[in-house]
Amino acid sequence: MSIPHGRSPTLVIASGNAGKVREFRELLQQLPLELQPQPDGMEVEETGLTFADNARLKALAVAAASGAWALADDSGLCVMALGGAPGVHSARYAATDPERIARLLSELGDQEDRRAEFRAALCLADPSGQVLLEVEGCCAGVITTAPRGDSGFGYDPIFEVEGSALTFAEMSPDRKRAVGHRGLAFALLQPELHKLLNDQ
Repeated sequence: MSIPHGRSPTLVIASGNAGKVREFRELLQQLPLELQPQPDGMEVEETGLTFADNARLKALAVAAASGAWALADDSGLCVMALGGAPGVHSARYAATDPERIARLLSELGDQEDRRAEFRAALCLADPSGQVLLEVEGCCAGVITTAPRGDSGFGYDPIFEVEGSALTFAEMSPDRKRAVGHRGLAFALLQPELHKLLNDQ
């Protein structure tokens, strides 16, 4: 992608989720980029078997549709005792956040092994169909027996971060960004994205 002198390159956030777009903006604010949401009404079917597969599908589709670089993520919760479920189906595990939490706690029951991890895969693609960057962040923890805290979203109230004694829902947004899976993935992405921008 060639960039006119003095202009910031456009980066399209491959998500229709306003909360996620806002989080991306905060994480990318230090970089000289003009951030835009993906085209209105665009839906990319997530048919991949892994988080990385789905991030790649979304980034490539949105880059082709927008004619600009596109950054996509796919993330979710993997619970060891459930064979890695809900995994790539985390968002589709039930209709609402409370129902997703209730289903997970019910399926886990009184299982002693409550180890889990949140994973986030990020993919940056260009309009020619080339994948420019791929990284993955992982945050280890355990599933609590009941929800705790009122911040965050999704499974945050039942995921206690390893070594912290706090669920994501009990953490400040800054702390969650520092230790969370998406923040860790961005920490890997940022220096590589810097290099790409400097090469333009």
